[in-house]
Amino acid sequence: MSQAEKPVKISKFLRQKAQEFLSYPENPAGLMQIVKHFESGADTASCLLALDLVFSSLIRDRKIGFEVAPLKTIERNAENDKRKWLIDRYEECYGKVVNCMEHDNPKVSMQAISTAMNLLAIEGRCPLVHYTSEVDNYFPVNKLKSILMKLLSDKKSNTYLINKQTEYFLFDDVLFYTWKLLPSLTAKTNPNEHYIVNYLSLLERLQVHPNTETKYLGSNESSSSIVFEETLVKKNLNKVWQCLMLWEHTPQTHRQLLVVLLEKVLVHLDKPLLLTDFLMDSLDVGGPVSLLALQGIFTMIQVHNLDYPNIFAKLYSMFEPEIFHTKYKARLFYLSDLFLSSTYLPEILVAAFAKRLARLALLAPSEDIIIICQFIGNLILRHPGLKRLLHNGSGISASMDPYIMEERDPLKSYAINSSLWELQTLQSHVQPSVANAARFIASPLPSVEWDIGKVLEDTGDDVFDREVKKMSKLIVLQFEQPNDGFSLERGEKVNQFWEFS
Repeated sequence: MSQAEKPVKISKFLRQKAQEFLSYPENPAGLMQIVKHFESGADTASCLLALDLVFSSLIRDRKIGFEVAPLKTIERNAENDKRKWLIDRYEECYGKVVNCMEHDNPKVSMQAISTAMNLLAIEGRCPLVHYTSEVDNYFPVNKLKSILMKLLSDKKSNTYLINKQTEYFLFDDVLFYTWKLLPSLTAKTNPNEHYIVNYLSLLERLQVHPNTETKYLGSNESSSSIVFEETLVKKNLNKVWQCLMLWEHTPQTHRQLLVVLLEKVLVHLDKPLLLTDFLMDSLDVGGPVSLLALQGIFTMIQVHNLDYPNIFAKLYSMFEPEIFHTKYKARLFYLSDLFLSSTYLPEILVAAFAKRLARLALLAPSEDIIIICQFIGNLILRHPGLKRLLHNGSGISASMDPYIMEERDPLKSYAINSSLWELQTLQSHVQPSVANAARFIASPLPSVEWDIGKVLEDTGDDVFDREVKKMSKLIVLQFEQPNDGFSLERGEKVNQFWEFS
């Protein structure tokens, strides 16, 4: 048997054994053969599929489990003993299925989480022990907890498994009980980086509100009495966030923590001002962390009236050449546009930002130069007094420029005494779109601001493609009509080395 044929043969063999057992459950030989093969560690993915087939069929057909009347115990008889034995095998196998989520082969671990969630869904609809008088609100919480514990592994990153689990968060019961279980799964002491990355990845994918379309995975939608309690969800979110803030974070997890905070958590915190010290400390870290912290500070100022007097100096210091090579570049320009939107800011401060951006434009990629030119144009429209920078002859050359690039305080940079000679230089840029963007200083300014949102996400490829489309009609592929398919015009060097027939 070839290696390619072997998995097919094994899969067919296991499926056959599963069908044999389902046809005659009184003979457990087929099930035990599947379990034995599963325990051997061979053909794990095929074993998972076989076990899924066996136990989902048993649960769905009510051949496993009990229906109990109020105040009555389960009778001891041959039928109930057989059902008890099947329940024990099911619980054992379910634990082993969940353990396969730690398998080194991603295909096996993905199949393990699919099998585990499928069995959870069927058990939720057909409980193993069903009390006839109970309202239909049963959900296999312990089985979901075992899955979440494997997702929050401290041994390896489980991002791909968490992405798979996200598909099940479209069901309100899975989403709600995940929130309900989360505090008990949150480490109270400092966990390692793998656990933190997995935890933040999971938290990032959890929404606080119920889904737009109400669906249930582990219960009957028509008769389910499970209620999505948003109050409890927000309470648990605040509880776990307090633990998260106490963990020791690496630069990677620190950045990920801020992303989750800004995009998912901040609006739901009961006391967001308690984050002030954390955001202030993050501002001093530098790089993407400082930029994300800046966004948090802006939200606190705008929504919660936080007073932070040095915010403009911090913003000014973030404009360094390295910012053009980070994925948070667009976020910085967007936030800067919001911070500098007020027309009541002192012109000396705004001039420092305009001048610093103009200087950085000499080093920036072409797509970023276009953003900078439009940004500076907007600053001048908001503060007409800055037009002096367009016509100030005292700083027209680099050697005579009074602007101090190294000064960290924008108010002491002498930018107001300088000029935007950098933009005049950029009018000779090799890229036509860049040169055109810089020519606004030589034309009457528009009455409406440029919408920089349209160019924030542009890449160098986008700029190049637009230029190609403009010039496409001018590109000549063949300027002399050939006589036949192989002939070349006289004077072609290729004729000296090749002979076409």
